[in-house]
Amino acid sequence: MAYPRAGLTTDRVVRAGADLADEIGFDQVTPSELARRLDVKVASLYSHIRNAQDLRTGIALFALAELADRAAAAMVGRAGKDALAAYGNVCRDYAREHPGRYAATRFPLDPETAADSAAFRHSAMMRAILHGYDLTEEQQTHAVRLLGSVFHGYVSLELAGSFDHSAPGPQESWSWILDRLDLLLRNPVAH
Repeated sequence: MAYPRAGLTTDRVVRAGADLADEIGFDQVTPSELARRLDVKVASLYSHIRNAQDLRTGIALFALAELADRAAAAMVGRAGKDALAAYGNVCRDYAREHPGRYAATRFPLDPETAADSAAFRHSAMMRAILHGYDLTEEQQTHAVRLLGSVFHGYVSLELAGSFDHSAPGPQESWSWILDRLDLLLRNPVAH
């Protein structure tokens, strides 16, 4: 994607970085590579970002917000298993559509930045999903971690091609996993 040199803004730099992450991988995005793609000098970027860490943080925040918007739209009017599946499907679809951006959503943010970001919205959405189940506060915390681990783990393995050559197919396994998660959340074992 080409970006005009004139009118370069922080938002455009971050968006171009997100696009680049999808093309070459989030870990490969550097100010130098981005400057090459934008056909500007690296120094031109530094009036919009401080350094590589700042660029990666910007891409992570952009991706978290984009994913949160999609998840919120998919979950409207849904509860329980329907909300669980909607959130999981959005994460999976986003990762397949935007692998670099999805990787950016896993970028460690400092606590203050995370608290003011869409990362908080993701946590709130996970808690909203769990309101459809009869879980204690402690069980909800465990469930948020479980769901995040399962969703991220499955998506990461699928993106790596781990399920390409075996039956049943990935979609059938994904549906089975969502069913089992719902069953587990509806019938939590007392601790």
